[in-house]
Amino acid sequence: MDLRNEKVFLAYMQAAVQSDKLRLPTLPQVALQVRQALTSNRATDAEIARLIANDPSLSVRLLQMANSPLFRARTKVESLQTAIARMGHNTVRTLVISLAMKQLFKPGCLNLDRQFQAIWRESVNVAAVCRALAVRCRHLDPDLAMLAGLLHQIGKLPILTLAEKFPELGNDTEVLSQHLEHLHPLIAKLIMRSWDLPEALARVTWEYLEFQRDPEPEADYVDVVQVAYLENRVAADPGFQVDLAKVPAFAKLGFEGGVEILQMEDISATSAETRNLLL
Repeated sequence: MDLRNEKVFLAYMQAAVQSDKLRLPTLPQVALQVRQALTSNRATDAEIARLIANDPSLSVRLLQMANSPLFRARTKVESLQTAIARMGHNTVRTLVISLAMKQLFKPGCLNLDRQFQAIWRESVNVAAVCRALAVRCRHLDPDLAMLAGLLHQIGKLPILTLAEKFPELGNDTEVLSQHLEHLHPLIAKLIMRSWDLPEALARVTWEYLEFQRDPEPEADYVDVVQVAYLENRVAADPGFQVDLAKVPAFAKLGFEGGVEILQMEDISATSAETRNLLL
């Protein structure tokens, strides 16, 4: 079995998932509990606060969010219950998932830690710009846009997990990089089925690289992630060959091709604030 071959690798991964030999990434327990409680529409702010308090790190970061300029905090919030009341249940549900996702980007061995951390940093950079872009769009939720940005490369995690299991793949940097780039949208579909997220959010993970997609005249979360991803990619790699003027997502968000979006004052400020809270 040559896992360096993309078709063989994908077939092996699908079979491993179906036979429970490979577990797909799952949300941390506290995030699952909070999502279930909020989805029931019966949980009180106090009950949600007690669930979140079981994860001290998550609690601190949620309080930081509530007190940040992102939520126009005028008075300091010092309790989770007050933070939940300020932000609302829908926002809290999205933020808890977003903040808990960092726990997924931890390898089982140190050899691949660099790849996990690089993917997480790139996801945070994209998520930060996504939130800033969505603030400009009244029909899009900035926090859902942020979550979409964090999710967009989630399909890479099972690939790295298998690379840990098979050192001959993990040690072949070139092949591993090709698998990560070419296969992660297909693998993301498997993950999204198990997470049961809204379709508009889930499809980001397998459509964000389809730069000519244009299903609707109004921008959606895929469009937001595409613009954020491409702007970050071009900034990091000036040689990256994509004609931004021909990507419909830019026009749908009100930008002309060639505009340096990351340098715009409102985008830059909001992105920096979000990035600091997520990293």
